[in-house]
Amino acid sequence: MPLPDFTPDINGKLSDAGLVTSSAAWQVSSAAKVFDTGAAAFFPFSVLIKVLAIEIASNNELYRLIIQGSSSATFASTIVNLVELDVGANEVIVGGADVDSTTGDYILYGHNNYDGTNYRYLRGYSVISGTIATGISLEAWLGALKVG
Repeated sequence: MPLPDFTPDINGKLSDAGLVTSSAAWQVSSAAKVFDTGAAAFFPFSVLIKVLAIEIASNNELYRLIIQGSSSATFASTIVNLVELDVGANEVIVGGADVDSTTGDYILYGHNNYDGTNYRYLRGYSVISGTIATGISLEAWLGALKVG
């Protein structure tokens, strides 16, 4: 099956490169980035995540890269996790992974509907755990996924 046509575009950029060592919303130009899918619309998407650096020296580092949805443009309330990619040391990745994560491109697919509700606003969020010194650096872009 061919991969979807995906061209990174500044409007869908969710994260700038830069080392991150603690859990936080993804940022562009030093501000949390929120993507507006439009009013009351079902929005299938793909997310290109470019992992530029990843620390796994202690074999306990886990980076949960999550695309979240909210009905609030500020993510002040009603936040749901829509899709997630876990990267890090294989010793702590759930599901019995036996390969450490590396730098490279990862693609996630999802949509903004959770339990029958379309969430208008999307963002990236990292949950970071383990013995972290340098952390992870990533860039990410979200794009509409054409279905059918």
